[in-house]
Amino acid sequence: MTPFRLLAAPALALGLSTVSGTAFAHPGHETASFLTGFAHPFGGLDHLLAMLAVGLYAAHQSGTARRALPAGFVLAMLAGAGLGVAGIALPAVEAGISASVLVLGLLIALAARLPLGAALPLVAAFALFHGHAHHAEMGGASLATYVAGFALATALLHGIGYALARWMPQTTLGQRVQRIAGGVIAGAGAVMLGA
Repeated sequence: MTPFRLLAAPALALGLSTVSGTAFAHPGHETASFLTGFAHPFGGLDHLLAMLAVGLYAAHQSGTARRALPAGFVLAMLAGAGLGVAGIALPAVEAGISASVLVLGLLIALAARLPLGAALPLVAAFALFHGHAHHAEMGGASLATYVAGFALATALLHGIGYALARWMPQTTLGQRVQRIAGGVIAGAGAVMLGA
């Protein structure tokens, strides 16, 4: 299967899900809660860049870290949403999300390879902020289906970032392009922090 076909199916599904969300926007449809949750990570540049960055970063790690970083992010994000459900506030949620974009972008730009014992807690800490923010935007959606939606969307974005990094040729030029992408992500995070 070509890289284009590998990425085309998730892109098509994403496009259809964002368009079809309005059809289920009235109460009484559990699908609306799922689609609302699924669309949330795609609706904000901060969430989108951070989640793609986790996949990009994980693709350049070795062994267990390739799976542990995205999985750890999703699990910690669910924990962050759980904190929101319990009414436990996190300080500076938006700043934490912006910092995640900056730091993850820098890790990619610098081609840093932190040990899993450092990278996993870092990624998980950032994910708590993302999960807390997702919960705050839930509105009247059904909790279980909304959470399933944003968890699936997050995993999909991690997968897209991972696939893009693995698809890129492992040449000097390919590595330079990925480092530039990391720099762009970090720059966006710096702008978000300053805004």
